[in-house]
Amino acid sequence: MSDLEKDPAEVVHQSSEAEGPVLELLEARQVVLGRTTKVRRLLPNKNRRMVGAWCFADHYGPDDLTKRVDPYDVPGAAGMLVPPHPHTSLQTVSWLFEGEIEHRDSVGSHAMVRPGELNIMTASNGIAHSEVSLPSAPPMLHGAQLWVALPDSVRSTVTPTFNAYAELPELTLDGARATVMIGTVGGVTSPAPAYTPLVGADVIVEPGRTVTLPLTAAFEYAVLVVDGSLQVGELNPGFGEMAYLGTGRDSIELVASSNGARFLLLGGEPFEEELVMWWNFIGRTHEEIVAARNDWMASIDAHGSDRFPVVAGYDGDALPAPPLPGTRLKPRPRSR
Repeated sequence: MSDLEKDPAEVVHQSSEAEGPVLELLEARQVVLGRTTKVRRLLPNKNRRMVGAWCFADHYGPDDLTKRVDPYDVPGAAGMLVPPHPHTSLQTVSWLFEGEIEHRDSVGSHAMVRPGELNIMTASNGIAHSEVSLPSAPPMLHGAQLWVALPDSVRSTVTPTFNAYAELPELTLDGARATVMIGTVGGVTSPAPAYTPLVGADVIVEPGRTVTLPLTAAFEYAVLVVDGSLQVGELNPGFGEMAYLGTGRDSIELVASSNGARFLLLGGEPFEEELVMWWNFIGRTHEEIVAARNDWMASIDAHGSDRFPVVAGYDGDALPAPPLPGTRLKPRPRSR
């Protein structure tokens, strides 16, 4: 998914020492993507800009596409409609709870993103992709789009790729079930590629149940509630909210509401490299972001380039990059 803000904030991450166990509620801000999709952006957050290598988290829906009114009166525009756009130095992790989205990218991939199936795209030095809700898609759309920052050791050398996993391993707990999207939870490991110690899981807790979730003490964690609500210590994160848990925990006890709860568990070793993140690009310096933007705009004019080839099969124009800020990007800490 693209960051479609017309004036995207500059975000520079700096490493910071782990704080140990904490409990902190992170509230989302509303962002409009394209003409029809509104998302709740949890990361970067004004207080926590990263969780492990997870540097971006959008939660959207559930939306009934049959009832949505398009203010621009564009026929068939309900749902996801994100034109080809670029990424650098990151992985996109697409996860649906309901619905279906068509994915196309510049390495020739064409796939349907469906509930319970992981789609992970590794950008390396450059990749472009589009995301569209087709007219044949189910009426409800509910999902999350996540970004993972790639470490400097591989971000320019790994081959741009797209991986899809229709079946993922599950962990059964007393009162809960977890689908392991990436990394390892409770000894259950996903086949998805990760370039730093990382974990992501979709966890469903039965109504009113208390579940003890196994964690890795060296990781920092957060939980993003996508259905129902949870009790996490003195915090009660509800729909669309994220609870940051810090590091230093071997496990965490969670209590589901009377209607049950569903959440994404995100975690990993604190990412120690300094990042500059602007629009859909991740880099290390202001100059690197400027070069990526220039290369993307040149590729639009030339109908594709070595760095950003054309997204074959997409019927429409690519998404131009917004203007760069008038000042140089300046470092900001991982947390306030």
